[in-house]
Amino acid sequence: MKRLVYIFIASVTLYSCSTSKNVSRSKYKSSASSKSNVNLKKYTSNNTSKVSGDRNDVVKDAQQYLGVPYKYGGNTKTGFDCSGLVTKVFEDNSYKLPRRSSDQADTGSSIRVEEVKPGDLLFFATAGGRNVSHVGIVNNIENSGEIKFIHASTSKGVIISSLNEAYWNKAFLFARSVL
Repeated sequence: MKRLVYIFIASVTLYSCSTSKNVSRSKYKSSASSKSNVNLKKYTSNNTSKVSGDRNDVVKDAQQYLGVPYKYGGNTKTGFDCSGLVTKVFEDNSYKLPRRSSDQADTGSSIRVEEVKPGDLLFFATAGGRNVSHVGIVNNIENSGEIKFIHASTSKGVIISSLNEAYWNKAFLFARSVL
């Protein structure tokens, strides 16, 4: 019986980010190495309101995990997948979120990308199609309006990326606020 429970828990954990373990080279390159970003949408935020303490705490807690390696199904400082990072950071701030990114996408309230603030969530379809398969936490909004977010990348671990990078720009679906 214990073995069945263990297998069930392992299965649920492995399914958490709705991605496969096989990592293939993406046909998209980041904007840093792209020669032309003509077809990209310009995602910017014009939100200049003051950031609340809860939002600052969420971002600060997410930043402490920068450099932690990617671990499929991981939700500890020894390794994270995308939804595990989000779950852990919000849990550390007394917010209970679902474990899977596709379930996190139903939490909080929908917001326009122009309204995002640090601590909001960005959702992506990285596995093709229009289904949520990746999530990140808005880290900051640059003076230019450029949106930077923290997430667990399969190849680089927990990093900060820009929504203006070609890969993330094309995979972006929507934003939600849970704070």
